[in-house]
Parts: sequence; C-alpha cells; structure tokens
Amino acid sequence: MNRTQSMLTESSFLTFITLLFVFLASATPTRAQTIYPIDSGDTVKVTVFGERELSGEFVVDAQGRLNLALIGPVVVRNLTADQARTVIHDAYLDGYLRHPDVAVEVIAFRPFFILGEVNQPGSYGFVPGMNVLNAIAIGGGMTYRGDEDDIEILRGNDSSRVALEAKLSTIILPGDIVRVTERYF
Repeated sequence: MNRTQSMLTESSFLTFITLLFVFLASATPTRAQTIYPIDSGDTVKVTVFGERELSGEFVVDAQGRLNLALIGPVVVRNLTADQARTVIHDAYLDGYLRHPDVAVEVIAFRPFFILGEVNQPGSYGFVPGMNVLNAIAIGGGMTYRGDEDDIEILRGNDSSRVALEAKLSTIILPGDIVRVTERYF
C-alpha cells in the first residue's frame, strides 16, 4: 500500500467515525422521547401546525393532564410523546379541526428528590444521564453520617412506587426519590 492509499484509507476511516458519532448523537434524543413516560411536573411543548393559538408549552398537572385550548384537559400520564401526540390529534380531529398536524415534545423533565444524609435535601431539576453520585453532589454532598453503601431509590408514581437498592453509579430518572441512609458507626 503506498502512502496515498494509506492516507485515503485513514481519511475514510475518520470520516466514517465522525458520521457514526453524528448519527448516534442525533438518534439519542429521539429514542429518549419515544420511551419516556410523561407524568406530573413535566413540561411538554405541543405544536399544532398552522394553529399558533393552540400551540404552546404546558406543565402536566397533578392529575397527569394537559389543559389545551378547545379540547380542554387531556390525560397524558404514562404516555410517551408519540402516544400523547396521537391522543391530542384525535381530540382535535373530533369536531374541532379537519386535518390537525400535531407534534409533542418533552422540553423539561419533572424534578428528582434527594433526602436523608445529604447537606441540602430537597427537589432539584433533572438532567438526563444523571446518576446517584451526581444527585448527591447537587444535594450538597453527604453529611459525615451518610452511608454510601446504603442508598435507596424510590421509583414510580405514588400508586406504584417501588424501592430499589442503589450504588453511586446507578442512573436516576425524573421523579425518583434518592434516600441516603445514616450509618451507625
């Protein structure tokens, strides 16, 4: 293989790797939008194309609903963005708009909560990819009594909450309650 062929091969390889990273980076948010279940506290952007007054950003209320113009409250709890789009589309189609073109996107996730042996327990904004260690850091770090080997995550909504054992590397989700317990020695 001569030097020109070697440079072309290396250049092709780098181009392939760059395109692969671009593809993966652009595919991730779409995947997250398709599997994430919407719940109370999430902020959702609803766009009804061609109908500016029907579009906007809405916070999902305590009952898991969006209050939309013309159609009123629409239950979106435990629906993905795609499923919510279908429900909203069908509601506008039922006597309000002839050919509604609707898009739904989660633009802000509900907060997570941290309590127990952390310096600043409370509610904090969720950031995708966050783990327990990040949550503890946001909560001001562990107190001197905090036990990093005994951390629990309460996951789910009030009617179906489950307790999970967690390590510092465990990924947390929006709405999770992270509880750092006290060590006894």
